[in-house]
Amino acid sequence: MTAARTAMRVEDLVAVDMHVHVEADDHGHFALDQELLDASAAYFRSGSDRTPTIDRIAAKYRELRMAAVVFTVDATSALGQPALSSAEIADACHANADVLIPFGSVDPNLGAAAVETARALIEDHGVRGFKFHPSLQNFDPSDRAHWPLYDLLARHGMIALFHTGQTGIGAGLDGGRGIRLRLSEPMLVDDVAAAFPALRIILAHPSVPWMDQSLAMATHKANVFIDLSGWSPKYFPPQLVRQAGSLLKRKVLFGSDFPLIDPTRWLTDFERLDIPEESRSLIIRDNAIALLGLNGQDGR
Repeated sequence: MTAARTAMRVEDLVAVDMHVHVEADDHGHFALDQELLDASAAYFRSGSDRTPTIDRIAAKYRELRMAAVVFTVDATSALGQPALSSAEIADACHANADVLIPFGSVDPNLGAAAVETARALIEDHGVRGFKFHPSLQNFDPSDRAHWPLYDLLARHGMIALFHTGQTGIGAGLDGGRGIRLRLSEPMLVDDVAAAFPALRIILAHPSVPWMDQSLAMATHKANVFIDLSGWSPKYFPPQLVRQAGSLLKRKVLFGSDFPLIDPTRWLTDFERLDIPEESRSLIIRDNAIALLGLNGQDGR
C-alpha cells in the first residue's frame, strides 16, 4: 500500500461526494468500451472530460474543498474485458488522502475468487467499501451464491454501494447492449440488508422507476442509506425531496456521479430545492462523515 502523503482535514471540507467514478488509468485502459462510454456521455450530456484519471480527480476535489469516494466497476465477466485495477485506484487514493476515499469493486460472478480479491483489497489496500452495479455486472444481488462475499464485507465493517434504477450505460443502444435494468431493482438488495444487518448498504441514485422501494428500505432498515447521484436535483421525484428533508434527513447522502455530472452543477441545483437548512448540511456533508467514520468515530 502506498503511504499517504497528506491527511484529510475534515473540519475544512465543505462537502463529501459519495459517488465518483474512475473510468481510465495511467496505462491508457478504460473501464468501458468506446460504444458504452459514448452512450453514457450522450445520455447525461456530459462534458468532454469523460475519463479523468485519479490525480486529475484529486486535483478537482482539492480545489473544491470536497472529499470524494472513488471507485471503478469490475464487470470482467459481463463485458468480456479486464477491469481497471481497484488495487491501483486504492493506492493512488492513499497518495491523495487529503481528498480521496477508496472503494473497491469485484466481479460477484467469480465466486470464491471475488471473495479473495475483496479480502486483499481490504487487508492490503485499505478500501473503505465496495461498489456493485448489478445491471452492468449481470448479477442478482439477492442470489445466495453471493452471501460469502457479503459476509466478508460485513465482518470487515465495509460499506456496500449498489447501483439502483435506470442506468445511462447502454442507454439508446439496441437492446441496451443486453444490460438488464431489472437486476438493479432496489428490493433485490432488501434480502441482503435483512440477512446482513451489520453490512451498511447505500442504494445509489434516485431509483427510477423504483424510488418508493428505496425510500421504504431506508425507512425500515437502519443499515440502508440512499445517495442522490446520477440525477440533477431539479429532476428528483417529490417524495424523495420531501423525505430527504424530514424523515430520512440522516439517511440521505450527496453524490454527483462525476465525471458524468459535475459536483458544482449538482450542488447549484440542490440549492433550489425546498429542504430545511439543517437537512442540507446533513445531506451534503455530515451524514457521509459519520457513515465513513471520518470524524474518528466508528461509522457503524
